Amino acid sequence: MSDTTTSNPPKTGSSEKKASWFLPHRIALMAIFAIIVVMVATLMRWDWVPQYSGMLVAGIGRTLLLLFSSVLVGFVFAVLLGVAQVTGPKPLGWLAAGFCGIIRGTPLLLQLWLLYYGLGSILAANPQFRKEYPEIFYYVRQAWPYGFLALTLSFAAYEGEVMRGAFKGVPRGELEAAKAYGMGRWTMFRRIWLPRAVHRALPTLTGDAVLQLKSTPLVATITVVDAYGVISKVRQATYLTYEPLLLLALIYMILTGIMVVAFRYLENMVPTKR
Repeated sequence: MSDTTTSNPPKTGSSEKKASWFLPHRIALMAIFAIIVVMVATLMRWDWVPQYSGMLVAGIGRTLLLLFSSVLVGFVFAVLLGVAQVTGPKPLGWLAAGFCGIIRGTPLLLQLWLLYYGLGSILAANPQFRKEYPEIFYYVRQAWPYGFLALTLSFAAYEGEVMRGAFKGVPRGELEAAKAYGMGRWTMFRRIWLPRAVHRALPTLTGDAVLQLKSTPLVATITVVDAYGVISKVRQATYLTYEPLLLLALIYMILTGIMVVAFRYLENMVPTKR
């Protein structure tokens, strides 16, 4: 008499992931979340949204413009700051480190106010500057250039330190191999050193870009009407407290999710050795 044993096929990764969604605690959390969403949608006032939809779209557009422009320009400066600290010369490296230390050591709101109420007031009150540089004076009178400048300098300082560590973390052997192949300094930097450093820094860049998004509402304190500025006007006009803020939170959560997915896609584009 022989015993027959049956073996169950091993579970695949996709089936395990699907099964994990049906755990009791996750079902309870999803049910609670669904109840909250239904209560927010039915018990709160949302009739004001169509009236202010145009302003909201414009405000979100300004937020995204400030975000992307400050991140892109700030990252270019961050690369320069990182290279200066790693390669020198020493005086230039000290200046770069000092700039990063000052910007990182002071609140962004303080920097924004110093630029707008300090530098902006001095330039706007100078009649000679207005007479000699009318084209520049047109932008000096507006608030958004100071918001852009403050956000850019802040991002550059933080990412300058990130890129310094990323440049130092690139394996020396890869750079020596590039030299052995006869690559010049600029070619080696453009094709080997910079791409490897950026790939190493991407996880940190993702988090800092999200923080940059959450820093953009500060420009509303200098009269720039971004998404937060629009919501503030809606609250004043409708006397509603929670609904506009909940909508603003949802907007930022959606933008953050899109950014995280985009950065994850960039990370996965470059294969990592295991």
